[in-house]
Amino acid sequence: MKPILHSICFLILTFFLNQSAIAQALVGVETGFVMTGYNDIRIPGNLGTLFSLKDDLKSKTKIFYRLRASYTLQSRHTVSLLYAPLEIKSAGRVPNKISFNGVLFDANTDIKSIYKFNSYRFTYRYHLISQTKIILDLGFTAKIRDANIRLYSTKQTTERTSNGFVPIINFNFKWNINEVWGLLLNGDALVVPQGRAEDIQLAITYKFSDPVNILVGYRILEGGTDSNSGYGFVLFHYTSFGFSYRFKKRGNKKGLMVNK
Repeated sequence: MKPILHSICFLILTFFLNQSAIAQALVGVETGFVMTGYNDIRIPGNLGTLFSLKDDLKSKTKIFYRLRASYTLQSRHTVSLLYAPLEIKSAGRVPNKISFNGVLFDANTDIKSIYKFNSYRFTYRYHLISQTKIILDLGFTAKIRDANIRLYSTKQTTERTSNGFVPIINFNFKWNINEVWGLLLNGDALVVPQGRAEDIQLAITYKFSDPVNILVGYRILEGGTDSNSGYGFVLFHYTSFGFSYRFKKRGNKKGLMVNK
């Protein structure tokens, strides 16, 4: 599945860049540190052992990165593609037995885990308000998750994979304090009876030059689901630094900065 998704990302990114002369195209990179707030799992949801990949096993702070390409049409419609990989490792010794994915790990055994949650998202937004000071966009995101939890010791190993599609509401709010500084609030969020998902960022933006914007901020990634097949709820904190480059639109040297 991963090679297909990478090919789709490359093709769409190439399309954005080739079209930059006739519309507003943007590419951005975000990086920083991600740390675990909580990561509680039970697989299967009705028979497994509930334990924490943060408290029972100790998780590590990790450097992360995200890549985004956006494309704005007629100053009102924006489509974007996001690649957001995430992998967190944990390790520890649990005093009780753990039943995970049908495998029983003995008590007082050194156990390690790898939690992976890679996200591929295609977003469409409509610019409700596009003013000098205030920008407000609303739309939806089609998210494809490539998730995997691996638990292993010197004697045993097992992993649970979860791939799927999730539609999410997307929003983007920008307050241009002046010509250089701004405040940005954006993200994807959805709450349904089956579970919830939130990926929200609050950042300060700085216009370094005409095509280059810099941001520094905080991001929260939270959500999960509870069913017979599996229980899992996670919270991750991000301290982020990013920059974006906007290609100029032909015949329009005053292209409005509307995205992250």
